[in-house]
Amino acid sequence: MTPITPEAQKLAKTDLHAAGLRMTPARVKVLAALLSARHALSHQDIQAVADLDRVTLYRALASLTDAGLAHKIAGDDRISRYGAMSKQDKGAAAHHSSPHHGSRRHSHGHFQCTRCMRIFCLDQNRETGLLEDLFLLAGENNRDSGPEPLQTLLERTLGDGFQSHDIELIVKGWCADCAR
Repeated sequence: MTPITPEAQKLAKTDLHAAGLRMTPARVKVLAALLSARHALSHQDIQAVADLDRVTLYRALASLTDAGLAHKIAGDDRISRYGAMSKQDKGAAAHHSSPHHGSRRHSHGHFQCTRCMRIFCLDQNRETGLLEDLFLLAGENNRDSGPEPLQTLLERTLGDGFQSHDIELIVKGWCADCAR
């Protein structure tokens, strides 16, 4: 388990303040744990690092996901894992709010290891996100009618009255540790 870094604690406080959330010790610990981690963390993983009781942990995670500072990923093993929201997601939040699903938009890809079941956010250390790259690619392949984001193309397939608020992409395989 990756320990919580001082940089992550400082960033957690900055993010909580920017989101207008009350800065409780539990929220700081949980967000800092997510920011310090290389992969998405389960409740049990976070509890081990943040040393919080279960109820406090659930409340902190709920407030962080509602505020768009963290996102929840459902694994094939029926265990929910959480990751800190990526810079791309935070940036996109200003342009894509939904009255039915919080103020942040979670639109990036994940990699799930089918051996150890860890889930990694694909866009953590990139300038642009995987879905953003696909949006651009969709625009390049649609030259006749001009650039059209992949999201718009996908939304048109939903049918009348449907609105997407989230796009999930999960690539499955073996992580670098398990592939060795």
